[in-house]
Amino acid sequence: MAQALALLAALAFAFGSVLQQKGTLEAPSGGDDPRFLVQILRRPVWLAGGGCQIAGWVLQAIALDTGSLIVVQSLTAMSLVMALPLGARITHQVIDRRVWLGAGAMVAGIILFLAVGSPQGGTNSPPSSAWWTACLSSLVIVGVLANMGRKRQGAQRALLFGAAAGVGFALQAAVTKVFDTVVGQGAQAVFSSWTIYVLIVSALAGFVLQQSALKTGVLAPAMASSNAVTLLGSVVFGITIFGEVLSSGGGALAPALIGLGAALLGIVLLSQAKPPEDQVQGQTDVTPAPAGSQT
Repeated sequence: MAQALALLAALAFAFGSVLQQKGTLEAPSGGDDPRFLVQILRRPVWLAGGGCQIAGWVLQAIALDTGSLIVVQSLTAMSLVMALPLGARITHQVIDRRVWLGAGAMVAGIILFLAVGSPQGGTNSPPSSAWWTACLSSLVIVGVLANMGRKRQGAQRALLFGAAAGVGFALQAAVTKVFDTVVGQGAQAVFSSWTIYVLIVSALAGFVLQQSALKTGVLAPAMASSNAVTLLGSVVFGITIFGEVLSSGGGALAPALIGLGAALLGIVLLSQAKPPEDQVQGQTDVTPAPAGSQT
């Protein structure tokens, strides 16, 4: 059940990311102008994407309530592959042979990783020291990546902002797994728990950074870096915070790591996708833009 919900969450995230990218590109302000974060709230297509993202988070939260963090996050990483055909149609992304090869490697790698590694759930009550380490290290990594992203343009900017968002999303997913157990205890328990506040901060950080990555106009690098770091971060958090293990058999560990490596290689190939030729901020039709108009 958790696996099916995770795949549905991935589909919702895919729709949400593509629709939100269309909304960010229609916003008149540039990516360096923080006003674009306000302008996108007036775009119906972006709001529709936001609705999809919320639906995806709810499905992900339900999946995390019963499933392993590593398993659920591995399956939700499939949203990148699902977003490719949607991006080709809605925001005119370039889907070439390398992109499809990367998509195939990612899917095959995740299937191998889950089938051979057999991730198993650990504790639902991690020690506070593990959370302090996770939160502080995430804060530092997000700050470094975001600072580097502000100094870059194009695909590199998308990669760095997407990677920073991925750290936030990995922490958000880890906290969600604990937050699920608090929700059933009532409103007083929710608002007196630290989880709600870390959840809000990590979600907001991921949101702002992901929108900045999508604003570059290049979907694959933005989502590839975000999904790759979210997946890696979730594996690390699953092992270090929740005590999850990949396999009880030593002979299965190597193939599982090969599968994870193949998935990450696929994401790297996807990150090299070319930007659409007709990419013009604010454009609402598919008329080719003049030469030199790429972001």
